[in-house]
Amino acid sequence: MSHHFAGPDFGFPGGDARFNFTDLYAFPKPGDNSKSILIMDSHPSFGVNPPGPTPIEPFATNALYEILIDTDGDAVVNIAYSVRITAAPGGGQVATLRRIEGASLNRTGDDGKIVVDGVAVSTGSDSKVTTAGDVRFFAGRRSDPFFFDAGGAINNLTFTGDDFFIDKNVASIILEVPNAALGSDNLKIWARTVDGSSGKWMQVDRGARASQVPFLAGDQKAAYIAAEPANDAQFVTTFAHSLEHSGGYTPEEATRVASAMLPDLQPYRPGTPASYPTNGRALTDDVSAYFLGLLTNGKVTGDGLTPHKDLLPEFPYLGPPHD
Repeated sequence: MSHHFAGPDFGFPGGDARFNFTDLYAFPKPGDNSKSILIMDSHPSFGVNPPGPTPIEPFATNALYEILIDTDGDAVVNIAYSVRITAAPGGGQVATLRRIEGASLNRTGDDGKIVVDGVAVSTGSDSKVTTAGDVRFFAGRRSDPFFFDAGGAINNLTFTGDDFFIDKNVASIILEVPNAALGSDNLKIWARTVDGSSGKWMQVDRGARASQVPFLAGDQKAAYIAAEPANDAQFVTTFAHSLEHSGGYTPEEATRVASAMLPDLQPYRPGTPASYPTNGRALTDDVSAYFLGLLTNGKVTGDGLTPHKDLLPEFPYLGPPHD
């Protein structure tokens, strides 16, 4: 179910929903192929284990939410758009967007160049959009665009057509950036959440492709979400074992499919139409149908659901949050 419940037993990483990365989208700006839209969603508003609402505040404070970009094909970051979330003095939260260049994922929290400084995080139906030069930025609660029968997924893939996410929210980081700032015309991107509350910045969750963490990482889940894509080859055996069990693959076939799914990166060619999994991800792409086909070796090809109707035609593209 995308990365909504990436912790043990369909819970949250570290038991904190605010750090749970859910989905990553990348597509050309509608009507202007010289710019790209990058969306990182996190913090599902409702959990399944334990069931019930998650914290009201959109993001964790003293935390980083990052979109990471590999420009040269080595699965190592070259450019990062890093959003630091802190508590506002008068209540609520503020977000600061930085652009960081370099191959290190170690953070001080003050790295890189400030693009947007200390803007209010949106919690209501109003979308507080900030423009800074040729960049547009939003951080806050939005309607979850992911569509999937989560109940059927955890009930032996017995789907009933119930879209678990139709009335749920996420915490969204939404960027509009010029393609020229992305460093290449052939990118690999991923996202991660980072906790700085202990005084040291620690990666809590990461991902790019939909559903791989909840369904394939097995007992290596904690190690997987703490790792970097460049080291993902170590998890091929774990993924292959899961595919043998779920899809009846032969060991050789399972290894081949697992090797194609790792490293966990999303390819994206700016300026060209998005189509998951080969080029970015549009908000209407049926990523679940694609993943279910892989998971079951073609025995299950989807859950019959369609994209949500509250998507917007312009920035910030995601619908206003549900009550």
